Amino acid sequence: MDARRDSPSLDAIVARYRPLVAFRVRKALGPANPDWEDVANEILTQAITKIQNGEFRGESSAGTFIYTIASRRIIDYIRQKSRVLRHVPEPEPYPDPHATIEKREREEAIARAIKGLKPKFQKILYLYYYQDLTRDQVARRLGLSPRRVSERVNYAIQLVRKSLKS
Repeated sequence: MDARRDSPSLDAIVARYRPLVAFRVRKALGPANPDWEDVANEILTQAITKIQNGEFRGESSAGTFIYTIASRRIIDYIRQKSRVLRHVPEPEPYPDPHATIEKREREEAIARAIKGLKPKFQKILYLYYYQDLTRDQVARRLGLSPRRVSERVNYAIQLVRKSLKS
């Protein structure tokens, strides 16, 4: 075959089938998908390459040949994207506004209950929970025994719970 004779027919094929392929790809992938133009161009490039390599035997129309290539490429694209998406972690659900408000109110109530404690209990809770110090570290810092620190922490928690119930 003469390359000069094939070029106009390839140009004619592209001119005729590009809008159809673009419509099919856009419909299958969605117009919001930014990759639809790339997929359409890949389909036409693949069709032209196969025609030039003699893989199109003429047993069907060029439109059927290109439609088959388009269908297979669209399916491959969707499979590839779904394979990638399977490994993406599920995003955290939006927080429930009621739960957020309840949590904030509970935190404020706990803060008020702690402020109502004697300073020695406030300091123990601050060091143990907010400074994240161990029982022994708190004991050394306050000059108490570790057992006494545990007693004060537990008693302070009981006082906070009692304050929250009332």
